[in-house]
Amino acid sequence: MAEELKIGVLGLTHDHAWGNLAELEASDLGRLVAAADPNAELQDKVQADTSCERVYDEPEEMLSDETLDAVYVFGDNLNGAANAAMALATDLPVLVEKPMASTVALADVMLQASRESDRALMINWPFAWWPSMQQALAMAEAGDIGRVFSTRYRSAHNGPRALGCSEYFCEWLYDSELNGAGALMDYCCYGAALAAAVLGRPSTVTGVSNRLVHDFSPQEDNAILILNYPDAMSVTEASWSQIGHVTSYVGVLYGTTGTLQITSDRLLLATEEHDMGVEVDLPPVPDHWSSATACFLNHLVNGTDIIPLCTDTVGRNAQEILQAGLESCHTGEAVSLPLPFLNPYV
Repeated sequence: MAEELKIGVLGLTHDHAWGNLAELEASDLGRLVAAADPNAELQDKVQADTSCERVYDEPEEMLSDETLDAVYVFGDNLNGAANAAMALATDLPVLVEKPMASTVALADVMLQASRESDRALMINWPFAWWPSMQQALAMAEAGDIGRVFSTRYRSAHNGPRALGCSEYFCEWLYDSELNGAGALMDYCCYGAALAAAVLGRPSTVTGVSNRLVHDFSPQEDNAILILNYPDAMSVTEASWSQIGHVTSYVGVLYGTTGTLQITSDRLLLATEEHDMGVEVDLPPVPDHWSSATACFLNHLVNGTDIIPLCTDTVGRNAQEILQAGLESCHTGEAVSLPLPFLNPYV
C-alpha cells in the first residue's frame, strides 16, 4: 500500500475539527503530523486525541518547517480563508470547513490560489455525507422529479452557546468580522450551497435578518434569504433562537413531477400518486464519498471526483449568495448577481 499522506491542520477553533480529525485518524490514506493554533489547550488536545507529532503557534511556521502533502483548515472564517490561500500558494491541496470564507472577496482569493497552483480546494458541507442528500441530488440530476424549480433548507438551533459549542468556537461565531455575520453566515450557508449546487447562481438575492430573541450579542439571530432565478426560486433560513429541532435541518427539492424532502436519515418522495410521500430506499454511499476525509484523500490518492456539493465553485457561489443577502439585509433591497466585480475563475 502507498505511504500515507502527511496532513497538517491550520486552526483548531472550529468545533467541527474534532470529528473530521477523528475520521483522519481512522483512515489508512493519511495521518495528521502537524497542527498550528496559538491556543495551548487546543495544542494539547490535538496531541492527546490524534497522532499529531508537532504543534506550532503560527501557520507560517508550520508550512515552512513541515513537509506536507495536504492541509485541513479549521479556524474562523476570516483567518481560515487567509490560511487556506497561503497553503494553496505553497502548492498544498486544501480541505476547508464551510462556509469557505467570511466574504466573497476572500473566497475569490482562495479560488484564484487554487487555480494558479493547480491544487484541489474542497469545502466541507457536513450534510453532503448524508446518504439521503446524496440520493436526493442524484435523483434530481437524473430528472426523477422533473425540472427542479425551487429548493428550501432551514438550519436552526437555540444558538451556539445553548448548543454547547466550545468557547473557542463561540468567540469567533459571535464576532461579525471573524464570522462574516451572525446566524446568516453560519446557517444560511447550507441552503445557499444547496441552491448553488442544484440551480446555480441566482439573478437576485433578497435578505431579511434581525435579532429576535438573544440580546447578549449584537448579531442577527434569525435570517431568511430568497434567491430568484429566471425560472426558479430558493429559500434558505437560519435561526440561532429556535427551541427544539422540529423543522430544522430539513431540505426540500421541488420538481415539476415530484417533491423530495431530505432529513439526515430519511428521504421522502411525493408524487401525484403518493401526495404525502413515500420513503425512498437509500443505497450505500460510495466509500470515497462517505466522509469529508474519505472524499478529499481519495481524490488526492486515487483520483476520484470531489462530490459536486463540495467543489470550490459551489462554495464560492454560495459565498456570493451570502454576501448579496447580507447587503440586502442592510439596504432593504434585492441585490443583483453577479456582484459588481469580476472573477475570471467563475
